[in-house]
Amino acid sequence: MPTKVTFKHNGPILVEGDFEVVDPAGNQFGLAGRTSIGLCRCGHSANKPFCDGAHRLNNFTHEVTARDLPPPKPKI
Repeated sequence: MPTKVTFKHNGPILVEGDFEVVDPAGNQFGLAGRTSIGLCRCGHSANKPFCDGAHRLNNFTHEVTARDLPPPKPKI
Protein backbone atom coordinates (compact mmCIF):
# COMPACT_ATOMS: atom_id res chain seq x y z
CA MET A 1 0.00 0.00 0.00
CA PRO A 2 1.46 3.39 -0.92
CA THR A 3 1.94 5.93 1.83
CA LYS A 4 -0.93 8.33 2.49
CA VAL A 5 -0.58 11.39 4.73
CA THR A 6 -3.78 13.01 6.00
CA PHE A 7 -3.96 16.17 8.10
CA LYS A 8 -6.91 15.84 10.47
CA HIS A 9 -8.95 18.95 11.34
CA ASN A 10 -8.03 19.98 14.90
CA GLY A 11 -5.87 16.88 15.31
CA PRO A 12 -2.82 14.89 14.25
CA ILE A 13 -1.16 14.04 10.97
CA LEU A 14 -2.26 10.50 10.09
CA VAL A 15 0.30 8.42 8.17
CA GLU A 16 -0.87 5.15 6.61
CA GLY A 17 0.72 2.53 4.39
CA ASP A 18 4.33 1.53 3.88
CA PHE A 19 6.59 4.01 5.70
CA GLU A 20 9.34 4.37 8.25
CA VAL A 21 9.89 7.06 10.87
CA VAL A 22 13.46 8.11 11.67
CA ASP A 23 15.09 10.58 14.04
CA PRO A 24 17.54 13.29 12.87
CA ALA A 25 20.43 10.79 13.07
CA GLY A 26 18.59 8.35 10.79
CA ASN A 27 17.71 5.87 13.56
CA GLN A 28 14.36 4.15 13.02
CA PHE A 29 11.54 4.30 15.56
CA GLY A 30 10.23 0.82 16.36
CA LEU A 31 6.62 0.90 15.22
CA ALA A 32 5.76 -2.66 16.31
CA GLY A 33 4.27 -3.55 12.93
CA ARG A 34 1.91 -0.55 12.76
CA THR A 35 0.77 0.49 9.28
CA SER A 36 -0.97 3.61 10.62
CA ILE A 37 0.27 6.24 13.10
CA GLY A 38 -0.68 9.73 14.22
CA LEU A 39 2.00 12.40 14.42
CA CYS A 40 1.59 15.29 16.87
CA ARG A 41 0.68 18.61 15.31
CA CYS A 42 -0.27 20.58 18.43
CA GLY A 43 3.07 20.31 20.27
CA HIS A 44 1.50 19.08 23.53
CA SER A 45 1.95 15.29 23.21
CA ALA A 46 3.97 13.61 25.94
CA ASN A 47 4.93 11.00 23.33
CA LYS A 48 6.28 13.31 20.59
CA PRO A 49 6.60 12.94 17.67
CA PHE A 50 3.55 10.68 18.06
CA CYS A 51 0.06 11.90 18.96
CA ASP A 52 -1.32 10.95 22.38
CA GLY A 53 -4.60 12.89 22.12
CA ALA A 54 -3.30 15.94 24.03
CA HIS A 55 -4.71 18.22 21.31
CA ARG A 56 -8.19 17.59 22.76
CA LEU A 57 -7.16 18.65 26.28
CA ASN A 58 -5.41 21.77 24.99
CA ASN A 59 -8.19 22.90 22.64
CA PHE A 60 -5.92 22.77 19.59
CA THR A 61 -7.79 24.01 16.55
CA HIS A 62 -6.63 24.20 12.97
CA GLU A 63 -8.75 23.50 9.92
CA VAL A 64 -6.81 22.13 6.94
CA THR A 65 -7.68 22.72 3.29
CA ALA A 66 -5.60 21.37 0.41
CA ARG A 67 -3.92 23.95 -1.81
CA ASP A 68 -1.23 24.15 -4.46
CA LEU A 69 2.22 25.18 -3.34
CA PRO A 70 4.23 27.65 -5.40
CA PRO A 71 7.07 26.21 -7.50
CA PRO A 72 10.25 25.53 -5.54
CA LYS A 73 12.91 28.21 -5.61
CA PRO A 74 15.91 27.35 -7.79
CA LYS A 75 18.91 25.95 -5.96
CA ILE A 76 21.96 28.11 -6.36
